[in-house]
Amino acid sequence: MHERQAVIFGVLLAALAVAGLGAAAVYTGTLGVPSLSRGFSSPAPAAGVTAPPCPPEGAAPVPYAQVTVNVFNGAKVLGLAAQTATALTSRGFVVATTANSSETVTGTARIRFGAAGVAAAYTLAAQLSAAVLVLDARADATVDITVGTGYTGLIAADAITLDPAVPFAAPTGCVPISQITLPPPPTATGAATEAPPQDGAETPAPPATPATG
Repeated sequence: MHERQAVIFGVLLAALAVAGLGAAAVYTGTLGVPSLSRGFSSPAPAAGVTAPPCPPEGAAPVPYAQVTVNVFNGAKVLGLAAQTATALTSRGFVVATTANSSETVTGTARIRFGAAGVAAAYTLAAQLSAAVLVLDARADATVDITVGTGYTGLIAADAITLDPAVPFAAPTGCVPISQITLPPPPTATGAATEAPPQDGAETPAPPATPATG
């Protein structure tokens, strides 16, 4: 009888020891529990949120005459690309192309560029309020700007504080270029020359006024 009780107590003690070890493993993370893992996992990033590429360390503003820009009309406003090109040319930028975009862009503008054109893109972005910066896989330093439905003109020249001797500060939340998966560069099929003034499909662009911020 005593031997039987000893066996039963021995089994109970062994079971308690195993249960205790299992609880300790779960608590310390050594042993995972699927339902708990799902409950405490980090949420996925929101879809559609795009962070700008960080300027390389030491990248500084580029002289306007060294920035080649392609200007696209993404607002379906007649003559808006030509009007923007004239404003940029008057500041010294080199405009290579003006055309309509096949896409409608909301907001002020979208600026696309490759790794070689990051400093040029940031220099151009300083002329506008809240432009969106998008890195692509082009190899040269050209910059594309697609003006959007929120575009009202360039920021006043005397409000721009670029200093060639002062490197760009990395904007909050930017992503290092090495961590960005690059989309392909745009192709010529995505845009056509701006429609002539007699084309009634687009609204004529109002005279541009300098943006206040």
